[in-house]
Amino acid sequence: MFSSRIARLAAMGVAAAWLISSATALGAELKPEEVVARHLESIGTPEARAFAKSRVMEANAHFKMLVGGVGLLDGSSVLVSEQRKLQFMLKFPDVQYSGERFICDGDKVQVISSTAGHVRSSFADFVYNQDAIVKEGLLGGVLSTAWPLFDLDERKAKLSYEGLKNVDGRSLHDVHYRPKKSTDLDVHLYFEPETFRHVLTVYTLTVKPSLGHHEPGINDVSRPLKASEDTGPQEITETSEMKNARQQETRYRLEERFSDFGKVDGLTLPAHYNIHFSQELGNGATTVFEWDLHSTRTLNNINPDARNFQVR
Repeated sequence: MFSSRIARLAAMGVAAAWLISSATALGAELKPEEVVARHLESIGTPEARAFAKSRVMEANAHFKMLVGGVGLLDGSSVLVSEQRKLQFMLKFPDVQYSGERFICDGDKVQVISSTAGHVRSSFADFVYNQDAIVKEGLLGGVLSTAWPLFDLDERKAKLSYEGLKNVDGRSLHDVHYRPKKSTDLDVHLYFEPETFRHVLTVYTLTVKPSLGHHEPGINDVSRPLKASEDTGPQEITETSEMKNARQQETRYRLEERFSDFGKVDGLTLPAHYNIHFSQELGNGATTVFEWDLHSTRTLNNINPDARNFQVR
């Protein structure tokens, strides 16, 4: 009888532990610190995480212009990071659009884009103007050693747990990320309830209309209104359509998705990295671009050349 009572108590303890675990997975009363702790566990042991001081991820890259035009390019990508420093490069064999490069030396950020018009693409322009994406170490997620959740004490970012959210039919933990330095950018990090792997970052920004605001396209050059050279200098009068366009908001949305997780030197890292960028301009025009990256090789502790992180 005594042994059966012990067995019942043991069973009750297992059931209680299961209920606590299930409640945590479902997001009941979760604190952001708990989500971060479980997330770090999903990557690897503290020793394995501390061992990786630098990382290189090489990938095949595919670019698509989904809305606002037609475009399909195959190229390559390299993401190099060393602690808080980063270089992320997208390269395509095309004269109209040959790629992007994002560099951070741990403090300053440089954004380079190669287009036929010798200007930044709309994606690069967005990241350039919202450089917290790179400066905070958010770009590339856990593929980068600069990932801020590795060292929140130093970043001093504010996190708030927003509960479970339905994203494309999946239930994910939503953590709102606010950099120490205030920004208009709204950043949400999403984690799987079962594994606490980071699978999605969403950045959104809404820009109120203002006189002279320029909304660039992927090969658009910013220039002021001017009179026709054929008729000589003259005053330019805005049409009602132009005035109405200035009254509309411009919306930007950047999504980074991560999947196909596997082991690399004791760390669980994604092998599939997808970038989805959309802009809805005040004049009603919408463009959507996508970069799809599949890792071909990921290496830790490769002693990268310091020139990778030089900001000019």
